[in-house]
Amino acid sequence: MSTNKPFYITTTLPYINSEPHIGFAMEIIRADIIARSKALQGFEVFFNTGTDEHGAKIYGNANKTGLDPQVYADKASQVFKDLAPLLNIATNVSDITYNFIRTTDLSHKKSAQAFWMKCFEKGDIYKKNYRIKYCIGCELEKTDSELVDGKCSLHPSREIEIREEENYFFKFSNYSSYLLDLYSSNPHFVIPNTRLNEITKFVERGLEDFSISRLKSKMPWGVEVPNDPDHSMYVWFDALVNYVSAVGWPEDEEKFQKWWVETGGVVQYAGKDNLRQQSAMWQAMLKSAGLPPSKQIIVEGFINAEGGVKMSKSAGNGVSPTEILWEYGTDALRYFMAREIPSFEDGVFSKERFKESYNGNLANGLGNLVSRIMKMAQDNLEKPATIADFEDISKHFEFLNNFEIGKASDNIWKQIGEMDLYIQENQPFKLIKTNATAGKKMIEGLVVRLYTIARMLNPIMPETSAKIKALIKSNKTPEIPLFLRKN
Repeated sequence: MSTNKPFYITTTLPYINSEPHIGFAMEIIRADIIARSKALQGFEVFFNTGTDEHGAKIYGNANKTGLDPQVYADKASQVFKDLAPLLNIATNVSDITYNFIRTTDLSHKKSAQAFWMKCFEKGDIYKKNYRIKYCIGCELEKTDSELVDGKCSLHPSREIEIREEENYFFKFSNYSSYLLDLYSSNPHFVIPNTRLNEITKFVERGLEDFSISRLKSKMPWGVEVPNDPDHSMYVWFDALVNYVSAVGWPEDEEKFQKWWVETGGVVQYAGKDNLRQQSAMWQAMLKSAGLPPSKQIIVEGFINAEGGVKMSKSAGNGVSPTEILWEYGTDALRYFMAREIPSFEDGVFSKERFKESYNGNLANGLGNLVSRIMKMAQDNLEKPATIADFEDISKHFEFLNNFEIGKASDNIWKQIGEMDLYIQENQPFKLIKTNATAGKKMIEGLVVRLYTIARMLNPIMPETSAKIKALIKSNKTPEIPLFLRKN
């Protein structure tokens, strides 16, 4: 068993009402890059993802298809589970424990009920009648200030529902001071800083208690509220608990101590539409249950279509990650998500833009550089170059430790450009004909630098990294280009 320092990272749990989209592919790829980076730095990593399977949308979809909700959830969840190996997520990497949790797992449901009781015993759960405006797309209440022309800005094609019933509520209003202290004492709690400012202002405006149950007669597909079989837990309350249930809370104290307490909490990747739930609601719930807060919340932007239009199936501009994987391969998609989409803000994805980047930066960039260097090495070196003293890549890990995956990737391609220029200006393939010793030394130096590139690519493009290292070890040029140009 590893004695390395533990590190815990998670994605949000995607809702299974539709198939995986390109935005979730980005989130899990980026979390995987950080997980692999931490493992390379000597950490023992617990990497959690999974599926969120309760709520009105799932119940409605199951009814439409004529399936029992559990059968529907089983099938839908498997699609997300099958995506991990396609994206080369670290499901079988040394020092990384990959965990796929489902909110319909019995262990998770027991954990959610235990969590509810902790909050109830604290006096933070009560029942009342209420009337709200509700977006079923978000599974969230909406205030008038959050609506645009009477509709949710994230789901403008859905009608806002007016709901009036008796539900249980969580005393969110009790935690304004706690949350503001949490943010001020930890200026890197939410990354980027713009999102920390955004959630701080939200809390400063005053918090309202939020509903955490639904009448079972209206919404039977959910975790049953302890001691009240007439109510099901609100989907967000149930789903958020997965971050602690995944690491054994409350039954496996040793596991929870290792992955939550010793790590200082979980690092959570989330989209900007999850900012309130992850950095405020969940943190208040943890405090109520007597548990330490998360370690950090990393907030990403959206992936938009050309023109800044939000991608969606209803708009007909959505892209399935599997479409790209089958045509271009896993590492090409990982590259694009790491470098071509901003680390924390909205980005644009289109098939044409992806193709241009593939040809320019992978086929003509990295792929061409590997072929040139390894052809010179194969033709002129009697044996593989000696990779003895590794070049320092601490700056690379510094970028990744700050979740600046784009900067880490840009730095790699900056060095690729510098190596291309060096070859162009010094022409080692000509020098070796007039000065064999100097020429060989120059080629060996290029191979060593290429090995450094491969090391930096390891968490971002692991398959490509391994291929480059194998070529260097065997002193061979690629039999076929690493990246075939897509014309």
